[in-house]
Amino acid sequence: MIKVGIVGGTGYTGVELLRLLCLHPEVHIQAVTSRSDAGKRVDAVYPNLRGFVDTVFSEPAMELLAGCDLVFFATPNGTAMRMAPELLARGVKVIDLAADFRLQDPAEWEQWYGEPHACPELLTEAVYGLPEVRRDAIRQARLVANPGCYPTAVQLGFWPLLHAGLIDPAHLIADAKSGVSGAGRKAEIPMLMAEAGESFKAYGVSGHRHWPEIRQGLAEFAGGAVGLTFVPHLVPMIRGIHATLYGRLTAPVDDLQGLFERHYAGSAFVDVLPQGSHPETRNVRGANRCQIAVHRPQSGNTVVVLAVIDNLVKGAAGQAVQNMNLMCGLAESAGLSLVGLSP
Repeated sequence: MIKVGIVGGTGYTGVELLRLLCLHPEVHIQAVTSRSDAGKRVDAVYPNLRGFVDTVFSEPAMELLAGCDLVFFATPNGTAMRMAPELLARGVKVIDLAADFRLQDPAEWEQWYGEPHACPELLTEAVYGLPEVRRDAIRQARLVANPGCYPTAVQLGFWPLLHAGLIDPAHLIADAKSGVSGAGRKAEIPMLMAEAGESFKAYGVSGHRHWPEIRQGLAEFAGGAVGLTFVPHLVPMIRGIHATLYGRLTAPVDDLQGLFERHYAGSAFVDVLPQGSHPETRNVRGANRCQIAVHRPQSGNTVVVLAVIDNLVKGAAGQAVQNMNLMCGLAESAGLSLVGLSP
């Protein structure tokens, strides 16, 4: 059994990790930390876990976490980078669900996150954990940066086209929508039901922290710099990401549908829908799955890709478990045979 710890177990991604890991056949939950709820039973804070998680929240003490084989950080940005070096030195593998190790350039990290990086020497070692793209590297990793939710949907949608060199990398547009759980479990006025309900708005248009992460990944697919316009939106639902992606064709292509189907033929968690489909976020709610449809409106030179995920599963905790499976030599799908909730 793999002994795992979760730092930051009271947030939405933390409890989603607990939901997935408590039923994982190869996992023992060794420690769950929370400074605010230390001493409380986990199932008292989250009654949905009664009968599945029999432990209490503890302070994030290094000695406790050092007894784990692998530690997940479901914490705000800036936490994992201060604790990961010592855990790695003690032989503990680390998966960070925040942004501490996603960007390769420490100066860029400081620009977007407002403080110097605490361990820039680890940025080159950290493996960006998009399993469909870096499966082999993740298997060898001891430190994985779990991708953000928007970046997961956008990169999976654009990857086949950029890899095949079919679209202009200088003119990429990602129009993406998220449910309110993407903002985390905290009390903020814009996230109140009376504020977010029956409304729809864009935000972060002049610059969003996920933009450099997405651009970095797309540039790798394209083999050079890319021009990306990324506009996120908040929609009145709890879970879900819907990314509508636009690219300009630069080469003849007869079968976009076949291109996507072949590209993801070996990826259990990417579902290319039949031609003409329009994926819905509700169909992946609760599941570790990205559903994709590709369109070519009016047979013109614009490709439109639609990609949907559950931001808390494939966009966070489910993808983290997928990475853990690879890092620990397990079947990639272990503990992740989840069917989307409908309705």
